[in-house]
Amino acid sequence: MGRAFEFRKARKFKRWGNMARVFTKLGKEITICAKQGGPEPENNPRLRVLMQTAKKENMPKENVERAIKRAVSKDFTDYKEMNYEGYGPFGIAIFVETATDNTTRTVANVRSYFNKNGGSLGTSGSLEFLFEHKCVFHITKKEGMSLEDLELELIDYGVDEVEEDEDEVVLSGEFAQNSSIQKYLEENGYEITSSEFVRIPNDVKEVTPEQRESIEKLIEKLEEDEDVQNVFHNMKEDDNEGEE
Repeated sequence: MGRAFEFRKARKFKRWGNMARVFTKLGKEITICAKQGGPEPENNPRLRVLMQTAKKENMPKENVERAIKRAVSKDFTDYKEMNYEGYGPFGIAIFVETATDNTTRTVANVRSYFNKNGGSLGTSGSLEFLFEHKCVFHITKKEGMSLEDLELELIDYGVDEVEEDEDEVVLSGEFAQNSSIQKYLEENGYEITSSEFVRIPNDVKEVTPEQRESIEKLIEKLEEDEDVQNVFHNMKEDDNEGEE
């Protein structure tokens, strides 16, 4: 199994059941995307794929429409996408992606979570090298489809992993190649069911169950914040997570 596949699977298990959180996050992504690239899906490739992701996550259609309308509203205060990096307890690297209309509030909150939970916030860009920024696409498996042929075809477009997951195929590639991968898939008749951007740790750190509990407290505090979109870390995933 590829690293992106395993990492995404672990994240999926962890997020399962937290639908309200997923809807809020997706709504912000849709608003930012519609603001940057326009509200018409046919002219905005990223918006097209975000709408498919929302559909897959069972996000109500009216939520999606509201998020797009917000982007074109003259009263809308734009969200700023800001990243924060720091160390949690036991030297675990933590990368926090946020989308906020008030950066002063967000940085104060993020710093407070780190300080109160045995961590420390670092300077921007200080930990970026510890993670690989990837795009992940989920496509519907076609009849008689050869994963090997697909992988060979997509290598030139920046895809470095192709994995099967039940009735889907999961592709991951360089973040910068996101647009060209999507363009290839759409032009060659592949149905994209969802897409996401992830930061995959280059190396993971083993922790004891007690240490994990302490680190997860900080991660949970960060994830509960309404300005936080994603939290990535380099703690080794619990092998038992998601087995139930």
